[in-house]
Amino acid sequence: MSRPCEVRDLGRLGWAEAYRVQQKLVEERKAGRIPDQLLFVEHPHVVTLGRNAHLSNILASPEMLSRGGVEVHETNRGGDVTYHGPGQVVGYPVVDLKEWKRDVRAYVCALISAITATLAEYGIKASSDADPVGVWVDGKKVAAIGVHISRWVTSHGFALNVDTDLSYFRYIVPCGLAKPVTSMKDLGAVDASRERVIGQLTGHLARVFDLEVATRQSPAGDNEMVLNTTEKI
Repeated sequence: MSRPCEVRDLGRLGWAEAYRVQQKLVEERKAGRIPDQLLFVEHPHVVTLGRNAHLSNILASPEMLSRGGVEVHETNRGGDVTYHGPGQVVGYPVVDLKEWKRDVRAYVCALISAITATLAEYGIKASSDADPVGVWVDGKKVAAIGVHISRWVTSHGFALNVDTDLSYFRYIVPCGLAKPVTSMKDLGAVDASRERVIGQLTGHLARVFDLEVATRQSPAGDNEMVLNTTEKI
Protein backbone atom coordinates (compact mmCIF):
# COMPACT_ATOMS: atom_id res chain seq x y z
CA MET A 1 0.00 0.00 0.00
CA SER A 2 1.29 3.46 -0.91
CA ARG A 3 2.19 5.80 1.93
CA PRO A 4 1.39 9.52 2.12
CA CYS A 5 4.16 12.02 1.55
CA GLU A 6 4.68 15.78 1.59
CA VAL A 7 7.17 17.38 -0.79
CA ARG A 8 8.55 20.82 0.00
CA ASP A 9 10.56 22.99 -2.38
CA LEU A 10 12.51 25.31 -0.08
CA GLY A 11 13.95 27.28 -2.99
CA ARG A 12 17.32 29.00 -2.42
CA LEU A 13 18.19 28.59 1.24
CA GLY A 14 21.41 28.66 3.25
CA TRP A 15 22.71 25.31 4.40
CA ALA A 16 22.35 25.98 8.15
CA GLU A 17 18.76 27.19 7.84
CA ALA A 18 17.82 24.25 5.61
CA TYR A 19 19.41 21.89 8.13
CA ARG A 20 17.25 23.35 10.91
CA VAL A 21 14.14 22.79 8.80
CA GLN A 22 15.26 19.26 8.05
CA GLN A 23 15.99 18.40 11.68
CA LYS A 24 12.63 19.75 12.85
CA LEU A 25 10.88 17.51 10.32
CA VAL A 26 13.03 14.53 11.34
CA GLU A 27 11.89 14.91 14.95
CA GLU A 28 8.26 15.31 13.84
CA ARG A 29 8.56 12.20 11.69
CA LYS A 30 10.09 10.16 14.53
CA ALA A 31 7.17 11.17 16.73
CA GLY A 32 4.69 10.09 14.05
CA ARG A 33 3.15 13.55 13.77
CA ILE A 34 3.83 13.95 10.06
CA PRO A 35 4.12 11.61 7.05
CA ASP A 36 7.28 11.06 5.03
CA GLN A 37 8.84 14.18 3.54
CA LEU A 38 10.82 15.00 0.41
CA LEU A 39 12.69 18.30 0.68
CA PHE A 40 14.27 20.01 -2.31
CA VAL A 41 16.59 22.99 -1.96
CA GLU A 42 19.27 24.97 -3.75
CA HIS A 43 22.08 26.16 -1.50
CA PRO A 44 24.35 29.16 -1.87
CA HIS A 45 28.00 28.13 -2.19
CA VAL A 46 28.90 25.81 0.69
CA VAL A 47 31.36 23.03 1.47
CA THR A 48 30.11 20.37 3.89
CA LEU A 49 32.11 17.80 5.80
CA GLY A 50 30.68 14.38 6.54
CA ARG A 51 31.52 12.23 9.55
CA ASN A 52 34.46 10.65 7.71
CA ALA A 53 35.79 13.90 6.26
CA HIS A 54 39.48 14.68 6.02
CA LEU A 55 40.32 18.37 6.24
CA SER A 56 43.12 17.74 3.74
CA ASN A 57 40.38 17.30 1.11
CA ILE A 58 39.60 21.02 1.38
CA LEU A 59 42.20 22.44 -0.98
CA ALA A 60 41.49 26.14 -0.44
CA SER A 61 42.47 28.24 2.56
CA PRO A 62 39.74 29.74 4.77
CA GLU A 63 40.61 33.14 3.29
CA MET A 64 40.20 31.88 -0.28
CA LEU A 65 36.87 30.26 0.55
CA SER A 66 35.68 33.46 2.19
CA ARG A 67 36.64 35.53 -0.85
CA GLY A 68 34.71 33.07 -3.02
CA GLY A 69 31.63 33.37 -0.81
CA VAL A 70 31.87 29.72 0.22
CA GLU A 71 30.72 28.69 3.70
CA VAL A 72 31.99 25.56 5.45
CA HIS A 73 29.82 23.37 7.71
CA GLU A 74 30.34 20.10 9.53
CA THR A 75 27.47 17.61 9.21
CA ASN A 76 26.38 14.30 10.68
CA ARG A 77 25.91 12.61 7.30
CA GLY A 78 28.15 9.86 6.04
CA GLY A 79 30.92 10.49 3.56
CA ASP A 80 33.71 12.99 3.15
CA VAL A 81 33.82 16.52 1.73
CA THR A 82 31.37 17.81 -0.86
CA TYR A 83 30.24 21.06 -2.44
CA HIS A 84 26.72 22.47 -2.85
CA GLY A 85 25.80 25.55 -4.82
CA PRO A 86 23.55 27.24 -7.37
CA GLY A 87 22.54 25.00 -10.23
CA GLN A 88 22.24 21.90 -8.06
CA VAL A 89 19.06 20.13 -7.06
CA VAL A 90 19.67 18.94 -3.51
CA GLY A 91 17.22 16.38 -2.14
CA TYR A 92 16.70 15.63 1.54
CA PRO A 93 14.27 12.73 2.02
CA VAL A 94 12.90 12.35 5.55
CA VAL A 95 11.57 8.81 5.29
CA ASP A 96 10.75 6.31 8.02
CA LEU A 97 12.38 3.12 6.76
CA LYS A 98 10.40 1.07 9.27
CA GLU A 99 7.46 1.60 6.93
CA TRP A 100 9.48 0.66 3.83
CA LYS A 101 12.59 -1.52 4.29
CA ARG A 102 14.93 -1.56 7.28
CA ASP A 103 17.89 -1.73 4.95
CA VAL A 104 20.40 1.11 4.58
CA ARG A 105 21.93 -0.27 1.40
CA ALA A 106 18.51 -0.72 -0.21
CA TYR A 107 17.71 2.90 0.71
CA VAL A 108 20.86 4.26 -0.93
CA CYS A 109 20.26 2.09 -4.00
CA ALA A 110 16.70 3.45 -4.23
CA LEU A 111 18.00 7.04 -4.23
CA ILE A 112 20.46 6.16 -6.97
CA SER A 113 17.72 4.40 -8.97
CA ALA A 114 15.51 7.51 -8.86
CA ILE A 115 18.38 9.74 -10.00
CA THR A 116 19.48 7.45 -12.84
CA ALA A 117 15.86 7.17 -14.01
CA THR A 118 15.61 10.96 -14.06
CA LEU A 119 18.82 11.23 -16.08
CA ALA A 120 17.52 8.62 -18.51
CA GLU A 121 14.65 10.97 -19.40
CA TYR A 122 17.32 13.22 -20.95
CA GLY A 123 19.07 10.39 -22.76
CA ILE A 124 21.86 10.29 -20.15
CA LYS A 125 22.98 6.76 -19.32
CA ALA A 126 24.32 6.80 -15.78
CA SER A 127 25.85 4.08 -13.66
CA SER A 128 26.20 3.63 -9.92
CA ASP A 129 28.88 2.18 -7.72
CA ALA A 130 28.47 1.21 -4.09
CA ASP A 131 32.10 2.11 -3.41
CA PRO A 132 32.48 4.95 -4.10
CA VAL A 133 28.81 5.77 -3.70
CA GLY A 134 27.43 8.16 -6.29
CA VAL A 135 25.95 8.46 -9.75
CA TRP A 136 28.46 8.44 -12.59
CA VAL A 137 28.50 9.09 -16.33
CA ASP A 138 31.61 7.94 -18.21
CA GLY A 139 33.71 8.09 -15.06
CA LYS A 140 32.50 11.56 -14.01
CA LYS A 141 30.31 12.10 -10.96
CA VAL A 142 27.01 13.84 -11.69
CA ALA A 143 25.36 13.25 -8.29
CA ALA A 144 26.71 12.77 -4.78
CA ILE A 145 25.02 10.70 -2.07
CA GLY A 146 25.42 11.19 1.68
CA VAL A 147 22.84 10.08 4.23
CA HIS A 148 22.17 9.90 7.95
CA ILE A 149 19.73 7.49 9.59
CA SER A 150 18.50 7.75 13.18
CA ARG A 151 15.89 5.34 14.56
CA TRP A 152 15.33 4.38 10.91
CA VAL A 153 14.35 7.95 9.92
CA THR A 154 16.53 9.32 7.12
CA SER A 155 18.04 12.77 6.62
CA HIS A 156 20.49 14.42 4.22
CA GLY A 157 20.39 12.71 0.83
CA PHE A 158 21.74 13.65 -2.59
CA ALA A 159 22.99 16.53 -4.73
CA LEU A 160 22.43 16.39 -8.49
CA ASN A 161 24.46 18.75 -10.67
CA VAL A 162 21.96 20.22 -13.12
CA ASP A 163 23.45 23.52 -14.31
CA THR A 164 26.23 23.85 -11.75
CA ASP A 165 29.36 26.00 -12.03
CA LEU A 166 31.78 23.11 -11.76
CA SER A 167 34.75 25.41 -11.18
CA TYR A 168 33.81 25.55 -7.49
CA PHE A 169 34.77 21.90 -7.13
CA ARG A 170 38.38 23.03 -7.47
CA TYR A 171 38.23 24.02 -3.80
CA ILE A 172 37.88 20.40 -2.67
CA VAL A 173 38.62 16.77 -3.43
CA PRO A 174 34.97 15.75 -3.92
CA CYS A 175 34.07 12.91 -1.55
CA GLY A 176 37.79 12.31 -1.11
CA LEU A 177 38.13 11.11 -4.71
CA ALA A 178 40.44 12.62 -7.27
CA LYS A 179 37.87 12.06 -10.02
CA PRO A 180 36.17 14.56 -12.33
CA VAL A 181 32.65 15.90 -11.88
CA THR A 182 30.07 16.79 -14.50
CA SER A 183 26.57 18.26 -14.80
CA MET A 184 23.41 17.50 -16.71
CA LYS A 185 24.01 20.61 -18.82
CA ASP A 186 27.51 19.47 -19.77
CA LEU A 187 26.01 16.08 -20.67
CA GLY A 188 23.65 17.73 -23.14
CA ALA A 189 20.48 18.18 -21.07
CA VAL A 190 19.96 21.80 -22.10
CA ASP A 191 16.22 21.67 -21.32
CA ALA A 192 16.73 20.47 -17.74
CA SER A 193 15.17 23.29 -15.71
CA ARG A 194 15.21 23.07 -11.93
CA GLU A 195 11.41 22.77 -11.76
CA ARG A 196 11.30 20.03 -14.37
CA VAL A 197 14.06 18.00 -12.71
CA ILE A 198 12.38 18.28 -9.30
CA GLY A 199 9.13 17.04 -10.81
CA GLN A 200 10.86 14.09 -12.43
CA LEU A 201 12.81 13.21 -9.29
CA THR A 202 9.61 13.39 -7.26
CA GLY A 203 7.88 10.96 -9.58
CA HIS A 204 10.74 8.47 -9.49
CA LEU A 205 11.23 8.76 -5.72
CA ALA A 206 7.50 8.19 -5.28
CA ARG A 207 7.81 5.06 -7.39
CA VAL A 208 10.82 3.52 -5.64
CA PHE A 209 9.51 4.27 -2.14
CA ASP A 210 5.85 3.62 -3.03
CA LEU A 211 4.71 7.09 -1.96
CA GLU A 212 1.46 8.88 -2.72
CA VAL A 213 1.83 12.58 -3.44
CA ALA A 214 0.07 15.49 -5.16
CA THR A 215 0.91 19.17 -5.48
CA ARG A 216 -0.67 22.28 -4.02
CA GLN A 217 0.67 25.74 -3.21
CA SER A 218 1.69 26.25 0.39
CA PRO A 219 -0.67 28.63 2.20
CA ALA A 220 2.34 29.92 4.14
CA GLY A 221 3.32 32.13 1.22
CA ASP A 222 7.03 31.37 1.58
CA ASN A 223 9.18 29.50 -0.93
CA GLU A 224 7.70 26.20 0.16
CA MET A 225 5.66 23.92 -2.04
CA VAL A 226 3.73 21.39 -0.01
CA LEU A 227 2.33 18.29 -1.61
CA ASN A 228 -0.80 16.80 -0.13
CA THR A 229 -1.70 13.15 -0.34
CA THR A 230 -4.69 12.93 -2.63
CA GLU A 231 -3.25 11.58 -5.86
CA LYS A 232 -0.64 8.99 -6.75
CA ILE A 233 2.01 9.94 -9.29
